[in-house]
Amino acid sequence: MREMDFSRRFGRSNKTQLRLENAPQHGIGKRGSGSALSGVAKYLLDTTLAVAGLVVLSPMIVMLIVIVLVLQGRPVFIAHRRIGKNGVMFACLKFRTMVIDADQVLTRHLADNPRCREEWIATRKLRNDPRVTPFGAIMRKSSVDEIPQLLNIILGNMSLVGPRPIAAGEAELYGVHYADYIKVRPGLTGLWQVSGRNETTYGERVQLDVRYVRERTILGDIAILIRTIPAVLHSRGSY
Repeated sequence: MREMDFSRRFGRSNKTQLRLENAPQHGIGKRGSGSALSGVAKYLLDTTLAVAGLVVLSPMIVMLIVIVLVLQGRPVFIAHRRIGKNGVMFACLKFRTMVIDADQVLTRHLADNPRCREEWIATRKLRNDPRVTPFGAIMRKSSVDEIPQLLNIILGNMSLVGPRPIAAGEAELYGVHYADYIKVRPGLTGLWQVSGRNETTYGERVQLDVRYVRERTILGDIAILIRTIPAVLHSRGSY
């Protein structure tokens, strides 16, 4: 499924203006040293937990594949092009949660619904997204659609913790802070996920991503992973 840049077509919102000096503290640790040692430790933690996750979740993965095939047909998985570390594009894996012609459906929906267009510009999400299938909505609510990204972690495209991977059309929304985004590998979870997720504006998401990149530590990553569990169980900010 192709990525589309709707910010140019429909304009941009002033809600994406960043105010990092007013951003709240979230207890992710003091500014990280970015040392080679901490980078190796993070990679080993990522790989070990991702492999363990795939093994433990393999029965659920098989079950989801069967359900998606029965209810939605092929393809079961999608690979969106996303921006990774150092600006390198990679194929970000997910279970398919949308209709086949999702791009066209979204274009028509935003053109016909000004309020939805404003919501999309502000957050790059829609609370009532016409592209999402019934079972896709269930997967999104529980975040199980992102389980295939454990493979991205093993391949080295992603990390367990970091900014969520963005599409090419979203880079301009980061402005000067895009340089911060590409310093690290995108994450399966992150500070944004445990701080409201889709209940925040896109500008607030960028603030959280920048704060994470500038203050990241291994202990901070572990704290975010722990906080992710209740956030997922309670479906906090997910839709």
